[in-house]
Amino acid sequence: MAKKLRLFVIPVLGVMFSGLNCFAQVPTPPKTAEGNFVVKNFKFRSGETLPELRLHYTTLGKPVRNAEGRVTNAVLILHGTGGSGQQFLQPQFAGELFGPGQLLDATRYFSVLPDGIGHGKSSKPSDGLHAHFPQYDYDDMVAAHHQLLSEGLGVNHLRLILGTSMGCMHSFVWGETYPDFMDALMPLACQPVQIAGRNRIWRKMVMDAIRTDPEWKGGEYSAEPQQALRTVLDFLLIAGSAPLYMQKTLPTRDAADKYLDDYFKARLAGLDANDFLYQVNASRNYDPLPQLEKITAQVMYINSADDFINPPELGIADREIKRVKNGRFVLIPISDETRGHGTHTKAVVWKQYLAELLGKSAQ
Repeated sequence: MAKKLRLFVIPVLGVMFSGLNCFAQVPTPPKTAEGNFVVKNFKFRSGETLPELRLHYTTLGKPVRNAEGRVTNAVLILHGTGGSGQQFLQPQFAGELFGPGQLLDATRYFSVLPDGIGHGKSSKPSDGLHAHFPQYDYDDMVAAHHQLLSEGLGVNHLRLILGTSMGCMHSFVWGETYPDFMDALMPLACQPVQIAGRNRIWRKMVMDAIRTDPEWKGGEYSAEPQQALRTVLDFLLIAGSAPLYMQKTLPTRDAADKYLDDYFKARLAGLDANDFLYQVNASRNYDPLPQLEKITAQVMYINSADDFINPPELGIADREIKRVKNGRFVLIPISDETRGHGTHTKAVVWKQYLAELLGKSAQ
């Protein structure tokens, strides 16, 4: 079948940006189910409380329990900053993993794709509280998903946690906070240390761009602060860029200029300043480094060499994975198939390592 050139979206930081690519028609994706679990009086680490915290989720497949009542086939898949569980239903992920005979075949595994606090269809500032929404952090987000699984979905054990970008960082938090809850962890595109250096600087720049835009009005704007959001999109594009891929697909000045114009048209209308500010700020106290030794699950930790946010020359991943008892780090080299930070959701590039992890962690 002839391939058709078309506009599509790939996750960068979990936020979606437009890109050009060619791929063949994919099979019909497995059936999904969506739902909401409401946590009453959820208390955040800040001391704030939300009377009703809504956690949205999508699932594929059905849970299986052993004779002791333990769920044996549950998989938790965690999105990045600005994303949602729905991003994992795109062809470059779902088309490689959830189909018949594939690694996370929906007839064998019960996959849970939740929206984090402040994201997707879960409770978030733009629902109405605006800048009065509780100041959530990654520990809150992980605790909420643990409650969703254990109380909302009746899942008492996970076969695997796979997390991308922010979800990658959540994977390390999960491994330390609930070390016996999962068999395996697959963090993709992050570092197991607090966010500092250039990564912290560009994040602070986008937050400052929102807070200092007069149209933000302390979070009580009636219209989105356009200049702030354009700055946000500028930084997201650079942070998520893949130099080799973009040079090949945008080989002329005119092509690059048109891409940028299309990018703004496609993305600007979908952003909310308060939501994005909270999403980025949630990483402010992330720091799993002091407790990496608590992780006992099998870990397959993967970054890509063309990732602007997690550049390999820092040497952090190679050094710190040695503190994880059952950890392995893989650096994917730059190629025509990698997509910078967004390689985390292009499963064809790294699914061989997922197969290895599932085999190694089988009980």
